[in-house]
Amino acid sequence: MRFTLLPTIVALGALACGGEKKADQTQTPAGQPAATPAAPAGPVVEVKMTGNGSTIAAFEPKTLTIAPGTTVRFINVSGGMHNIAFWGDSIPAGAAAVLTAGMPNTIDNLSGQFLMQPNDKYDVSFANAPTGTYKGYCVPHVALGMKIAITVK
Repeated sequence: MRFTLLPTIVALGALACGGEKKADQTQTPAGQPAATPAAPAGPVVEVKMTGNGSTIAAFEPKTLTIAPGTTVRFINVSGGMHNIAFWGDSIPAGAAAVLTAGMPNTIDNLSGQFLMQPNDKYDVSFANAPTGTYKGYCVPHVALGMKIAITVK
């Protein structure tokens, strides 16, 4: 019994971990399928990220009001590298987990990836987001006043 049980467990484990690879899957260097961003389910509102790269940087608009379920699309227009990050103590109570779930490929807690080139985009989903104000900033340009307030209501 002992000798037939072990090979059976090993075979089942191999089937569970392996499986068939589909020919149309894109593979990453680690051998995992590449993640395809899902299309936003609700409305999309665009926010431009601008600057001259050294002394002026801004979100346009600096404030906006959205409905729950809206996706905010941040677009790098000019001024070098930009991103969107949120202060954990400046978002509604209970919003951190929802916001984290709506921010793909974060580089840090509540901090989206850097947009390096003009026309690069980053979507933040406010699906199931609690109502209130979410205060954010651009990590490289916060000292230049690149801040935004997004009100969900």
